[in-house]
Amino acid sequence: MIATFGEALVDLIEQDDGRFAAVLGGSVCNVTVALARQQLPVTYLNPLSADSFGARFAGQLQAAGVQLATPQRSTLPTALALVTLDANKLPSYAFHRAGVADRDISADAACAALPSALTLLHTGGLALVPADLASALAVAAAAQRSGALLSVDANMRPLAVADLPTYAAGVRRMLAKAQLVKVSAEDLRYLGLDGDPVAAARHLFDGSASALIALTLGEHGAVLLTRTASVALPAPPAVTVVDTVGAGDCFLAGLVASLQHTGALSTAALAAPDQATLTQALRYAIASATINVMREGCAPPTRGEVGQFLARG
Repeated sequence: MIATFGEALVDLIEQDDGRFAAVLGGSVCNVTVALARQQLPVTYLNPLSADSFGARFAGQLQAAGVQLATPQRSTLPTALALVTLDANKLPSYAFHRAGVADRDISADAACAALPSALTLLHTGGLALVPADLASALAVAAAAQRSGALLSVDANMRPLAVADLPTYAAGVRRMLAKAQLVKVSAEDLRYLGLDGDPVAAARHLFDGSASALIALTLGEHGAVLLTRTASVALPAPPAVTVVDTVGAGDCFLAGLVASLQHTGALSTAALAAPDQATLTQALRYAIASATINVMREGCAPPTRGEVGQFLARG
């Protein structure tokens, strides 16, 4: 069983005519849905709102097969993010997250809600802002004490915080505890790791528990790094990009799904994966992200859709 801990928020995405379309999102919730659509058992730990958006989230999660660890709805509203797209369809965000439903849970309650037979806890994104970091660390520690692996996506959102250095230090602290880490080239800059992205990402191994680091490079593809090996693959050519919202979330879910389906999602296997396993996992992750960018908002593919995409070459 996989558990996820973090935000569920509505992306209000700017349209060509200046209006905003409401799309269910939030990095951790996106990953949750994406994992379930890859036929993996997933439990979402955070509460959902009693408002209409919360009802939509509950419907989406349950339709994907996700278990809700906190079925009682919060009286607080669903969080919002205003998403504007640049000429290259890359998003920027403005967040409204004070007094919202996904944060309406204590660390003790989240730890108590962790499912039995837990194999992996995933967190990251807005769960790592300074105000929420202590809770995320506590849930991560409880999961690891039970024998579960920890997956963390930095997915940094500096506009959501007032103090970037403190935020970056907290993210680095959490990344150091994870066996599976995902970062983008942009994340590395916010973390103060400048220069060549691959070399910068390797610094995350220093003094950490990390066994596998996934580095996403946008239109230039992605790289998987272990302490002794690496695999790099380009993005597929001639892809019509609708937007890139949730691409990294679908990438990570695809990576986890491939590792799980090939029996490589364990401490020992992540520590010394063979080149073929890494290559297969990276191809699958990139395919998952690619399918998503051809759709509006975050619309994670199913396992069957990824298989069909890869079969086309």
